[in-house]
Amino acid sequence: MISPIAGGTLVDYYGGKVVMAWGVALWSLATFLTPWAAETSVLALLAVRMLLGIAEGVALPCMNNMIARWFPQTERARVVGLAMAGFQLGSAIGLTLSPILMSQGGMSGPFVIFGLCGFLWVLVWVSATSSTPEQSSQISAYELRYIQNKVAVPSLSKNEKNTREVIPPFRRLLSKLPTWSLIVANSMHSWGFFVILSWMPIYFKTIYHVDLREAAWFSAVPWSVMAVVGYFAGFWSDMMIQRGISVTLTRKIMQSIGFIGPGIALIGLTTAKSPLLASAWLTVAVGLKAFSHCGFLVNLQEIAPQYSGVLHGISNTAGSFAAMVGTVGAGFFVELVGSFKGFLLLTAFLYISAALFWNLFSTGERVNFDETA
Repeated sequence: MISPIAGGTLVDYYGGKVVMAWGVALWSLATFLTPWAAETSVLALLAVRMLLGIAEGVALPCMNNMIARWFPQTERARVVGLAMAGFQLGSAIGLTLSPILMSQGGMSGPFVIFGLCGFLWVLVWVSATSSTPEQSSQISAYELRYIQNKVAVPSLSKNEKNTREVIPPFRRLLSKLPTWSLIVANSMHSWGFFVILSWMPIYFKTIYHVDLREAAWFSAVPWSVMAVVGYFAGFWSDMMIQRGISVTLTRKIMQSIGFIGPGIALIGLTTAKSPLLASAWLTVAVGLKAFSHCGFLVNLQEIAPQYSGVLHGISNTAGSFAAMVGTVGAGFFVELVGSFKGFLLLTAFLYISAALFWNLFSTGERVNFDETA
């Protein structure tokens, strides 16, 4: 909850390459040190987990900032879908490999392996990327001119950085209803994402009596499907805009599918009588969630490209809070009521309510944040 706003502010000012590199390096270090911290003390464990959370908070603001500067509007949904595919495939790979690594190398196995992989990734990132096209030595002059002509938000020069305020206009950003539609959408997306990611293995173990390794497989399949669906949703979204459908209508259609679809599928999940059928409903729910990437996640770059990092940070902080409430609340709800089904129905209701709010107040046009509402 702490770092997305600060991270978004930093990435809008310093660029995504540096901020992302530091973020991944720090969260990889925290992951690598987790087994040591757990053996040392509870306070040490809490400290490295705090470092993990703080560092991870910069990732999505960095992504949005760099996409806004590198890609024209008619390509962004595909790019977001492709980038987020890594997000979902990471979840699928982690859920699948962790039980195997733990069975071979003990509880510390996943932390050590994933932490080292993160350090290797940073080396590739630093050597292969640039925050803006102007800073890249790997593109042609033709491609640079194409990007500069198509992209709505220019890169800041050194003089512009020196004169621009580091602290963004939070009051003006929060004075507009399109901002709040993003906050609500990110909150609901994170609620559903982390509740499913955290609780589905236990759900399959408790309801259908499958062992934890089998439950991990059942829970991992939907994330793989989400990665594939996300790219095709992005392709469809970009094609709609290229064919003349307004950006606003496109984003509303995509987000409606991304919320109403999972809501209906979660209702179906509560009726499933077998783990196979439950996995099918879960796959539909998670797969359709990918349409949200072509809704609110791309919309962040459209209503305020110059503030895309900090705007994502604001909405991501709300999303982190919602994810925390949903994940912890699910446990309390199940203990009090004695059933997962009630919480899944509550989540379905929240999905549909968030879709309604989005359709009422979102826009695909650039919003003037130089004036208060």
